[in-house]
Amino acid sequence: MALGLLMAAGLGYAVAQGLGALPLTGEAEVGLHAYREILAGGPDGDLWASAGFTLWVSAASTLLAAVLALAALVWLDRPAARRRGLASGLLHLNLAVPHVVWAVALLLLLSQAGLLARAAEAMGLIDVPADFPVLVRDRFGLGIIVHFATKEAPFLALVAIAIARTQPRELRSIAEVLGATGLRRLRLVTLPAVLPGLAAASALVFAFVFGAYEAPVVLGVQSPRTLSVASLDLFNDADLTQRPQAMALGVLMAAGTLLIVAALAVLGRRRR
Repeated sequence: MALGLLMAAGLGYAVAQGLGALPLTGEAEVGLHAYREILAGGPDGDLWASAGFTLWVSAASTLLAAVLALAALVWLDRPAARRRGLASGLLHLNLAVPHVVWAVALLLLLSQAGLLARAAEAMGLIDVPADFPVLVRDRFGLGIIVHFATKEAPFLALVAIAIARTQPRELRSIAEVLGATGLRRLRLVTLPAVLPGLAAASALVFAFVFGAYEAPVVLGVQSPRTLSVASLDLFNDADLTQRPQAMALGVLMAAGTLLIVAALAVLGRRRR
């Protein structure tokens, strides 16, 4: 209840300031001026490019994380208790690492001055560290995608494993008696039970990635930038007249995320 009130108060404040009802300078001028500026591309005219980049990063990260989660489920869908316990511990350990720490670790590992680049130079694979492929702070957002995929895959894997463990043991035995073993059992028995829950969890991951800030600011470039970075840049602008646009962009991001997640939920319900 208290958390809901806080969220409602914050959203109400953002909506009011985006409409110009709570100006930081001058007199109040209520209207949709900030929203028109944002929809026209913002002060720099690149917000539509930022929107496309954000959708690309969010969709690619979510899809890759889901694929990695399913791969983990395939690997763990075998009677090996020791391996299963170790893998579960590693998945939980990854969840405990903050996003900003994971982003900095990837930057130190994958950058052209990072550990892998220096190791490749030491082994004679490249002449200088600058010859190492650009994997972070690149214009395609590969570093950001790797970050979110590797950070969110354990969450999706744990969801998939939890759902798979709710299946009756008799179902597995019947499938084996009828000849559905290995990948065939996974395709015909496990995946149909896991995919609805995994799709719902993936929608949550998409919504989180769409509005996340830490990884894009650490692993991204100034152009193109994600909407979250663009919004905070507007918010921190020394020109306080830009503050309504920052709030308007935040409201539009929240509305867009809700619409996308709702569309995914409707699509998933129709498929079921």
